[in-house]
Amino acid sequence: MESVQITEKITPDYILLSVVGSINSYTYQEFESKIYSSIKENNIVLELSNVTNMSSSGLGVLMSAHDEGEEHGHKLYILAPSEIVRLAIDSTGFSEMFTIIHSVSDLSQ
Repeated sequence: MESVQITEKITPDYILLSVVGSINSYTYQEFESKIYSSIKENNIVLELSNVTNMSSSGLGVLMSAHDEGEEHGHKLYILAPSEIVRLAIDSTGFSEMFTIIHSVSDLSQ
C-alpha cells in the first residue's frame, strides 16, 4: 500500500510541511487534515520535492487549501515541487493560482 509521510516545522512566519511519498485517493485525507489545520493558523510552505504521485484528490486538496488560506488571510506556498507535482498542477490550468518557490529564502523577498 502506498503511503505519505508529512513532517511539520513551525516557524514564526510559516508552517513548513515536508511531504514524502504518494498523494492519492488512499493518502490524501492525512494530507488534507494536516494542511487544513495548519492554514487556519499561519502561512503554509509545502515542500513537495519528494512527492512521487499527485492524483486529482491531492490537487483538490491544494486548491481547497489555497481558498481556505485566502479566507483566513494566510498564503500557501509550494516549495520545490517534484516534476510529477509540477505536471499535475500544470494539467489543471490553474498553475498561476499557486505561488511556487525554490527556497524558503524566497519568502523574505
